[in-house]
Amino acid sequence: MSTVKSLIVVAVKQHWPLFQLNVNNFASYSSPSMVCDRLPDNGMLNYLRGSGSFLVILAVYVDDIILTGTDLSEISSLRGFLHEKFRIKDLDPLNYFLGIGVLYCDSGVLLHQKKFIHDLLELFASSASSSVVCPLDINEKLKASVGDPFPKPEEYRCLAALHLLRYLKRTSHFGLFFSNSPNLSLKVYCDSDWASCVDSRRSVTGFCVFLGDCLVSWKSKKQLVVYLSTAEAEYRVVSKAAGEVTWLSRLLSDFGLPFSSPIPLCCDNQAALHIARNPVFHERTKHIELDCHFVRGKIGDGLISLGQRCSSC
Repeated sequence: MSTVKSLIVVAVKQHWPLFQLNVNNFASYSSPSMVCDRLPDNGMLNYLRGSGSFLVILAVYVDDIILTGTDLSEISSLRGFLHEKFRIKDLDPLNYFLGIGVLYCDSGVLLHQKKFIHDLLELFASSASSSVVCPLDINEKLKASVGDPFPKPEEYRCLAALHLLRYLKRTSHFGLFFSNSPNLSLKVYCDSDWASCVDSRRSVTGFCVFLGDCLVSWKSKKQLVVYLSTAEAEYRVVSKAAGEVTWLSRLLSDFGLPFSSPIPLCCDNQAALHIARNPVFHERTKHIELDCHFVRGKIGDGLISLGQRCSSC
C-alpha cells in the first residue's frame, strides 16, 4: 500500500493522469501467460518504462491495475495492448482501488474507505448500530491475567468485531488528503513506546513517512525482543524507519524523480542520536550492532540525517 499511496501522490503532484483497469481473466486469449509475463513483449518492464518527460508506470495488484505517466499517447497504446491481450475492464479514471475510494478536487485528491466500511456494516447487519469514538478507552492497558474471560472465545471475537464496526461507522468519512503542491521532499518521524506491553514488556515501534505534505507510509508494531533501555528501543525504531525511507527513495528514483538528500529523520531520544553519531561500539550497544551499522551506513552515504524532533513537528 505504500507503493500505491506514493504513486498516487507523485501523480497528483506532477499532474499526471490516473487510470484504472481491471483484469477479468489473467490468462491471455492466445496463451496462459500472465499479465506481467506478457508485458515485456510490448517493450514494457513489469511496471515502468521510460524516464523524464517520457514515462509510463503500470502498478498491478492481483487483478487491479493503476496506469499513469507523462505520455498520453504511450498510455493509450499500452491500454490498447492490454485490451488486445487480456479481458480488460476499463474503469478510467481511477476512482476505487483495493477498497479505497478516490475523490478529486482542485487542490488534490482524498483517499477514503466509505464504501468499503458501508459494505462491511451491511455484511454483518450492523448498519443500524450506534457509533463509538474509539473501540477502547484511550489509556486502557489490557492484561492477559486481569478480568473475567468469556466462556467461549467466539463471544469475545464477536464483541471485539462489534466495537470495531461501531468505530468504523463513526470514522467512515475520514480519509487521507494528498495535495497537488509541488513539494516532493521526504521526511520521517519515529518514536518508541518503551515497555508498553504490560504482559511481555516489549516496546512498540512507531514511524510515519511524509512525501511533501502527504502521509504515505506508517507503522505501529510490537518489537520482537525486550529492550532494557529506551535508547535501545528508540534505536531499533530509527533502524526500521531508515529501512523504509531507503526503499521509498529508490521507488522515487525508479519514477525518475530527484529527491533532496540527506532525508531528515526525526527522533526524540538523545541517547539514540548519540549512538548513531558515535563511531565507537560500547559494551551496552554490541547487541544492536547490526542496527548501528545500518543506520550509520545510511548517514555516511548521505541518505539520511538524524535530528531531534522539535515541539512544532
